[in-house]
Amino acid sequence: MKVRTVLFDELGGPEVLHLAEVDIGEPGPGQVRVRIDAFGLNRGEVFLRTGRYYYDAILPGSRLGTEAAGVVEAVGPGVTGYAAGDAVSIVAKPNDEGMSVHGIYADRAVVAAERLIRRPEHMDAVTGAAVWAAAFTSYGALVEVGGLRPGDDVVVTAASSGVGMAAVQIAAHLGATPIAVTRTGAKADRLLAAGAAHVITADDDVVKQVHALTGGRGARLVFDGVAGPGLPDLARAVTPDGMLIVYGSLDGRPTPLPMWWPINVYGYAVFHLFADAERLRRAEAFITDGLRAGALAPVIDRTFDLTDIVEAHRYMESNTQVGKIVVTVQH
Repeated sequence: MKVRTVLFDELGGPEVLHLAEVDIGEPGPGQVRVRIDAFGLNRGEVFLRTGRYYYDAILPGSRLGTEAAGVVEAVGPGVTGYAAGDAVSIVAKPNDEGMSVHGIYADRAVVAAERLIRRPEHMDAVTGAAVWAAAFTSYGALVEVGGLRPGDDVVVTAASSGVGMAAVQIAAHLGATPIAVTRTGAKADRLLAAGAAHVITADDDVVKQVHALTGGRGARLVFDGVAGPGLPDLARAVTPDGMLIVYGSLDGRPTPLPMWWPINVYGYAVFHLFADAERLRRAEAFITDGLRAGALAPVIDRTFDLTDIVEAHRYMESNTQVGKIVVTVQH
């Protein structure tokens, strides 16, 4: 079966992306074919496209994408629990070749059945493509690693990103005090609406502002997606014996390890959840319950059509969005 798939043959800007007809074949053992109705964009896809990711794109013909939502069309041998017609979301799972080979920017994809999450009847495809990566990352870091408790002060950098917004919502849902850090004050109102107790700007002295808001204590948890040479300074916003959790590297420059401050520093990747079935079960239950209660809801900034994938990536690189960018697929 030939499907429309986004590919790139060289590293570069959004303009290197193009649509091509690709033969995906039939699902093999343990696999399913999913008609993709929407997929979410993530910053790592920009990094892979530009040669800044933690593994290299396989060129030419590299794919992109790790999270989507759609409907199962066919199942391969040995697949149980899913059948044609099931509404599902697709999430990332660790593998040797990553999204360069298994990317799901396409109108259909063959994926391992273990990558599927059953999509509730009330959840549309746009929501199903936007919620899981951000919520898994935030839940796993703050709750499973950080042991988030009611009353904790939690600093969230890059707070207007999909992961940042999810972290703010999760912290507020659990009775913590989320302190959102954003580059300018232009996004403050939307961050406050998402549950942030305070919004501070990265252009000012973040450490000074955090200490002022916490009575000089500092925050027990700092959840950072920026990294870079400013990390040792950001560590000073953490209360002694608190935790600095670094999940991203938007800055792109080398990141020195803060060695002189009595805190715990943890480099987090979402695959921490997938390494343990019980952790993953708790995460799915927490997120599903939060969605049902209305405490968690992915913030969708804008949607694009599959044919506008270049513009979608260009918009993501503008850094003007608040929440998730989602691409929809017309069939």
